[in-house]
Amino acid sequence: MTRDLLLCFSDETDLGERISRASGFDLAKVERHQFPDGETKLRVPDAMPRRVVILRSLNQPNDKLIELLLAAKTARLLGAHHLTLVAPYLAYMRQDIAFQPGEAISQRIIGKFLAELFDTVITIDPHLHRVKTLQEAIPAAKAVVLSAAPLLADFVATHRTNPVLIGPDEESAPWIALAAARHGFEHAVCKKVRHGDHNVAVSLPPITVTGRPVVLLDDIASTGQTVAQTARLLLSAGAASVDVAVTHALFAGNAMQVLRDADIQNIWSTDCVYHSSNAVSVAPLISQTLAALATA
Repeated sequence: MTRDLLLCFSDETDLGERISRASGFDLAKVERHQFPDGETKLRVPDAMPRRVVILRSLNQPNDKLIELLLAAKTARLLGAHHLTLVAPYLAYMRQDIAFQPGEAISQRIIGKFLAELFDTVITIDPHLHRVKTLQEAIPAAKAVVLSAAPLLADFVATHRTNPVLIGPDEESAPWIALAAARHGFEHAVCKKVRHGDHNVAVSLPPITVTGRPVVLLDDIASTGQTVAQTARLLLSAGAASVDVAVTHALFAGNAMQVLRDADIQNIWSTDCVYHSSNAVSVAPLISQTLAALATA
């Protein structure tokens, strides 16, 4: 085996095949078996090229982190010299400080764990708060951040005429601006005060939406509560329609129903996380990055 190899798991075959076709990497699946007691057995190809890429999006992360440990260590034993993790969604990034005495700072712990397994980590729109760079969170030799904002903006441009892009909070302002600049969209961000996982207060920005289509753009959607509340405010303010476009479609529990009940017209997401709302593929973005890193 001489060509670079992309390893994927069975539940991410679609994205793996798209990346393989775009990059020219050989593609192989990681075989996985779970014993009745919950332990996992993995099997990878029994010969590895020098450069191996493992694709694993880290939504529902706990079992997947064990899988990465087993797969990465085995790939090294079988001849891989350079390992790259492509984690389109990266978990455990929110807890970057101890909010209460004794709390685990999970970002540092998981970041170090991944850095010890992989030479390069690539992710898309990580949910970072108090750290400025991914390298601070994951001290690997290379930590690469990509953004799906331009891809989502391109998709919106083909489905809505003269839309207004709205972000959920001030923290999202640079990301919203990046998406808006792609096609010259008017844009703004809301103000948000979080009182808990399911209790968020939102106020709209001073921008006119009357009679215009609005797209709520965000890097991540989980419970759907914030998006739904914002959509209701926008429709009350006269928006002609409200759609949602997100990078990471986590949509926990009844989140999709929460969004439908808010009269949101369309829900569009990237395939960073597999979901029925997937409308935009990040495979070209990942493939271009892998090619650039291979020649660097």
